[in-house]
Amino acid sequence: MTRFWDWILSRNIIAGGGTLTSIGLLVLRVTVGLMMAFGHGLGKLVSYGVRAANFPDPFGIGSPVSLGMVVFAEFFCSLALVLGFLTRSAAIPLIIAMLVAAFVIHGDDPFGRKELALMYLASFVVILIAGPGKYSLDRLFSRKQMP
Repeated sequence: MTRFWDWILSRNIIAGGGTLTSIGLLVLRVTVGLMMAFGHGLGKLVSYGVRAANFPDPFGIGSPVSLGMVVFAEFFCSLALVLGFLTRSAAIPLIIAMLVAAFVIHGDDPFGRKELALMYLASFVVILIAGPGKYSLDRLFSRKQMP
C-alpha cells in the first residue's frame, strides 16, 4: 500500500504527458477549483457566523468545527488547486469533503442530490492521481527538471 501512495504522490506523474495533457489539467483545475471556491466555499465563508450553529455535524465534532473544515476544503484548498499550489495535498481535503457530502449528508437522498458531489469527487480524484501538470506553481517551485 505504501508503494501505491508513493506512486500516486510522486512528482514523476506531474511531468507525465505532453503540453495538451497539461493544458487539460490546467482547464480542469481552474474550472473545478473556481466553481467549488466561489459556488460553494465563499458562501459558507462569508456566512460562517450565521451557519455555524446549524451546520451538519456528521462526526460529532461540533457544527462550527465541521463548517470550518468544509470552508477550508471548499474555499482555500480549491484556490490552491486553481493555482496548482500543493495540488495533491489540496485535493485530499476536497475528496474527503465530497465523500462526506455524497455518502453521509446526502446518503439517503436520491441520486440526483448526490450527483454534483460525485462529479466534484471524480474531478478531485483525477487531479490527485494526475497531478497539476506543467502549468502550475508546483512545477515552478519544483527543484526537479520536468519536460
